[in-house]
This record gives sequence, structure tokens and C-alpha cells, in this order.
Amino acid sequence: MKKNLLSIIILALLIVNLVFSTIIMISVTSTNKKTAAVIGDIATILNLELESGAAGEDVPEVSIDDTAVYDIQEQMTIPLKKGADGKDHFALVSVTLVMNTKDKDYKTYGEGEALAGKESLIKGLIVEAFGEYTMEQIQADSGDAVREDILNRIQTMYGSKFIYKVTFRDMIEQ
Repeated sequence: MKKNLLSIIILALLIVNLVFSTIIMISVTSTNKKTAAVIGDIATILNLELESGAAGEDVPEVSIDDTAVYDIQEQMTIPLKKGADGKDHFALVSVTLVMNTKDKDYKTYGEGEALAGKESLIKGLIVEAFGEYTMEQIQADSGDAVREDILNRIQTMYGSKFIYKVTFRDMIEQ
């Protein structure tokens, strides 16, 4: 009789243990989902990328074989917007345009001397874009906002996205 009673108590404790384990798993899982959602919201607010190649930039995947570059030869000295200190600041910058050779507009606008013929217009867009930013703004994001602004202006000018990236070979702000 004692052995049966002991077996019943052990069985009851096993069932209670199983119920408590289930409750704990459900509460931990729901808490984990809520924590992941909060972290995702914070990352969205801060505009961080959680996955490689995810949101943020719409840069197409272009292989190195399908990439051409155009260096604007001379270094440009560009006046910046006056900052909080009220002083005049300048940026000394060398710009490179990165193009997709597989894009349908590359043969029209990017090959040979076609791009060189429009270099003055492109330089004008670069000067306009830099002129809208203060030195502090450029330093705060390492020039990313200016790059995006220049790229958008150039893509708008051409009405095409065969130029998919703008890079700075050197950039000095003073």
C-alpha cells in the first residue's frame, strides 16, 4: 500500500512539474517576443540595419565585373553652410561616381566621353548639395547625408539610376 501511495505522489509531482514548466516556457517566450519587438522598434528609430542588405539604402547588388567608376579629376574646394559658430567653413573633396555597366542607360550616359561632357553640371550639383550642410552635420554622419543628396540629384538630372553610388576619395572639412 505504501508503494502505491508513493507512486501516486511521484506521479502527481511530475504532473505539477510539467504544468509549471509549461507556464514558465509560455511566459518566457512571450516576454522574449516583446523584447525583440522593442529592440526592433528602437533599431528602426535609430535607422540601424538588423540584417545585411536590409532597409536603409536602395543600393542594387552589382558585381565588381559590372561596375565602372568615374573620378572627377580635380579636388573641389566647396563652401559649406554657416554653422552655429557663424564662421565660414569649407570642404576639400574628391568625388568618384560608381556606375552599373549592365544598366540600360549606361551606354547612353556613362560610356566614353558622355559623362566627361557633363562633368561641369555634376560639379554644380555637388557644390549645391554641400552648400546645404554645415560642417557639424557632415562630421556627425561622416558625409553620408551629403552622399545620398548628391546621388539623388545626379539620378534626377539623368532620369536614371545607372549611377548607383557616390564616394569621396578624400574629404577634409575646415
